[in-house]
Amino acid sequence: MPSERDRMAAGEPYDPDDPDLVADRRRARRLTAEYNDTAPDGSDRRCDILADLFGSVGDGVAVEPPFRCDYGYNVAVGDDCFANFDCVVLDVAPVEFGDHCRLGPGVHVYTATHPMDAEKRRGRESGEAVAVGDDVWIGGRAVLNPGVDVGDRAVIASGSVVVDDVPPGVVVGGNPAPVIREVE
Repeated sequence: MPSERDRMAAGEPYDPDDPDLVADRRRARRLTAEYNDTAPDGSDRRCDILADLFGSVGDGVAVEPPFRCDYGYNVAVGDDCFANFDCVVLDVAPVEFGDHCRLGPGVHVYTATHPMDAEKRRGRESGEAVAVGDDVWIGGRAVLNPGVDVGDRAVIASGSVVVDDVPPGVVVGGNPAPVIREVE
């Protein structure tokens, strides 16, 4: 019989109150609290914590504290990525950032989703992966919703709410965020 963690990893409905998942979230809270308490000149310690927290982390990654996530182990970050203050990644499903990504302050990435039927929603959730390509810039306070793929070289305008896939090489903005134009 699959565990709740297995169900979560498969994108199936799972019980978030499962003791193993609660322990995993506590581990992530402990690591993010430690990360968020690092000294401004503590880049080596920050790199060590991110290596423990994330599923994979490339070279030259910088995340300004405070940072929050659900599990951490579902996050993969490519080389030379930067996330500004107050970013949140709710990673019940995989979240992948390509190389050379830039996240403005307060960017939120959500993978958790819930059934629309109220009775089915009680005590159950699931997740849909989010993938961000290479050389993507996500402006401050933008939100990426579950299941979204963002193509290489795309730009997400500040404050945007992304509910659909973003093609490569375009600028999107608004709520919901349609394509505004191609990147020059």
